[in-house]
Amino acid sequence: MSKVFDPRQVRRAFSRASSSYDAAAALQHEVESRLLESLDYLEDRVPDTILDLGCGPGHAAAAMRKRWPRARVVAMDIALPMLQQARRRSSWNPLHKPIDRINADARALPLADDSVDVLFCNLCMQWVDDLPAAFAGFRRVLKPGGLLLVSTFGPDTLQELREAFAAADSAPHVSPFASIAQFGDALMHAGFHDPVLDRDVFVHGHDDLPALMHELRAIGATNALASRRPTLTGKARFAAAASAYEHERRDGRLPVTWEVIYAQAWGPQPGAPIREGGFDVTSIPVSKIPIRRR
Repeated sequence: MSKVFDPRQVRRAFSRASSSYDAAAALQHEVESRLLESLDYLEDRVPDTILDLGCGPGHAAAAMRKRWPRARVVAMDIALPMLQQARRRSSWNPLHKPIDRINADARALPLADDSVDVLFCNLCMQWVDDLPAAFAGFRRVLKPGGLLLVSTFGPDTLQELREAFAAADSAPHVSPFASIAQFGDALMHAGFHDPVLDRDVFVHGHDDLPALMHELRAIGATNALASRRPTLTGKARFAAAASAYEHERRDGRLPVTWEVIYAQAWGPQPGAPIREGGFDVTSIPVSKIPIRRR
């Protein structure tokens, strides 16, 4: 399978953005808040171990530690400076267990089998090439009956920016994003039980293309495609893209679309089928997955 992303560039981009991310990531915080609401599905169950994967500056990890003070909370991120930001922002409380911080990649979780009760992953999966392989790894570490909560960006995300750069440059500038059907299919093929998917669309306004690009850099969302142009975009191409984007201007602002996909599922019992190591599983149409829409 050819690589879509350059993981070294992903790590570099989020490392550079570690100090600016928190102030610029209003949308990410909103999505995180909505995903945290789904923890209510655990009802009265108290998890022993929680993984916040792609934790960024660690707000969700801190919220889950506050909710379950005696649980072990593991904050994991590919960018070490993000974990350092999370450590600086966490407050010490003698009634809470400390948050464990691990610098690791979502594609290769350094955790034991059946070791996690809750796997929480907010807006991280859009940087993963192979969704089925990633979900197989999630299933491996999640206990039977454990809760998986994931959000990611859908294909309408940054559609205006994608079209503007396509009009100015043959090289790609915006990542491809998996559809809700692809996301649900990968969940089902990994063997997760009772998946429920939801979708939100946010449209934000920006003054101009430089303002949008500045925000994207501040949150680490730069071009990490393996097929990206090895040299700078150049003033002429950037000006052409800015000109193409101007055709989208509405009410004095340039619209920016963010499609967010949410997924909730439960870890299967031991022995449930999984597509891994050459074994086949029964195919279940994605149309059978219920989708909640606001």
